[in-house]
Amino acid sequence: MSPSPPHIETRLENGTPVCLRRVTRGDEGRIREGIARMSPRSRYMRFFSGAATPPDWVIDRLLDADGDMHLAWGAIDTSQPDEPAIGAVHAFRDAEDRGCAEFSVGILDDWHGLGLGKILTATLLLEARAEGIARFSMDTLSENRSAIAFARLLGGERTSYDGSVLTYSLDVGTALERLEAAGDPPGIAAVFAAFAQM
Repeated sequence: MSPSPPHIETRLENGTPVCLRRVTRGDEGRIREGIARMSPRSRYMRFFSGAATPPDWVIDRLLDADGDMHLAWGAIDTSQPDEPAIGAVHAFRDAEDRGCAEFSVGILDDWHGLGLGKILTATLLLEARAEGIARFSMDTLSENRSAIAFARLLGGERTSYDGSVLTYSLDVGTALERLEAAGDPPGIAAVFAAFAQM
């Protein structure tokens, strides 16, 4: 596992302070609570199911981040006493092609539109690049317009469509260049600065 910051402090567009850190087994309660707090539509868009509680195997997969085959970062709202999880991002490396990983990001509804998705994605992309991952594969429902727009923003190219699910291929270097050049949201600068010091 390549060195990366143990945690990153930054702020969302509305000034909310957040802490970004790797997901660990100790985060099970936060993950379960966060998923339960998502709207049925958001759960459907993220997990392709609106169930309030995903199967245990899904939770176990999200928690099983080893820093090699599975990279995962979460965001915690440090302005609240209980410091709830408000978003997470994951990359699952392809066992047959270690230069490629499956990418996903999930943000709780109340924090949509505040730049958290871009901040978490930049964090994951930077760690992925350090780990030798050059490409991300991203699946999204064809009705998920915001995810499609995000994939395109990152330079993603559509590689397949089965009638309901679109798959995009993202070049890690290109996506990082686009996020850094945009400098939006402002809080993303703290992510690039933290990794630059490593």
